[in-house]
Amino acid sequence: MEAKKEWYMEYEISRNRPGLLGDVASILGMLNINIVTINGVDTMRRGMLLLTDDDEKIEVLRNVVQKMDNITITRLRPPTMLDRLAVRHGRYIERDSEDKKTFRFVREELGLLVDFMSEILKKEGHQLIGIRGMPRVGKTESMIAASVSANKRWTFISSTLLRQTVRSSLAIDEMSTDHVYLIDGIVSTLRSTEKHYSLLREIMNFPAAKIIEHPDIFARESEYEMSDFHYIIELRHHPDEEITYELINNRGFEHFDMN
Repeated sequence: MEAKKEWYMEYEISRNRPGLLGDVASILGMLNINIVTINGVDTMRRGMLLLTDDDEKIEVLRNVVQKMDNITITRLRPPTMLDRLAVRHGRYIERDSEDKKTFRFVREELGLLVDFMSEILKKEGHQLIGIRGMPRVGKTESMIAASVSANKRWTFISSTLLRQTVRSSLAIDEMSTDHVYLIDGIVSTLRSTEKHYSLLREIMNFPAAKIIEHPDIFARESEYEMSDFHYIIELRHHPDEEITYELINNRGFEHFDMN
C-alpha cells in the first residue's frame, strides 16, 4: 500500500446551491479520500486539503467533479506553501503578476503575513527576504513575530527600533543557523561604518535567514542586487498606498522616519 499523500483541490462555484458541498464530500467519501481541512479561499471559491494513499483516486475525482454542474476545478495538485496558507486563512496571498517573487499584504493581514514569513524562515540555509513599506505599517513587528513563530532566534544587525542599532560584531552564540538576522537596509548602507559593513558581508554569506527592510535602498547603495532576494514582501496600510522613498531621495536619510 502506498503511503498517504496530501493533495490540494480548489474549485470555483458558478452557482452556490444548497447541498453542493455535501455532494462534493459524498464523492470524496465514496472514493475513500479524507478531507483534512476545508475553507473558502474567495467569495466563490473553496479549497480543500485532501489525504489519500492512491493517486489514481485523484484522477477519478477530477473526472467526476468535472462532470458536475455549478463548479469548476481550478487547482488539483500536491499542496504548495501558498495553498496551505490559503486554506488556513481563507484567502490567497496577492502576488505580483510580473514579478512572481513579490507578495503584497495590507496591515489588516498581519496574521497571514507572519504565517507566510514563518514558513519561509523554517526552510534550511540562506533565505533572503526583503520587506517594503512606509513608516509604522508593521514591518518590524512582523519580522520579529515570524521569527518567533518559526522557533528561530532573531538578532538585529541594524535597526531604528527604540534607538539606532548598528552592530559591528556578534557574540559566538549569535552566529548560528537557527538565527534570523534583521537588517535595516537604510541604516546599513547610509549610516554604517566599515566594521559594520564587514559584519554585514559575513552575515550575507552565512547559511541562515535574513530579512531586510527597505530592500530597494539596500540594493541601490550596496554591492547586492534585487535579484539576490528570494522573496519581496510589500506591506501597506491600505491597498492603494504608494511605497515611496521620496524624502530620502530629495532631503536625505535624516528626514525619513523609519519606525
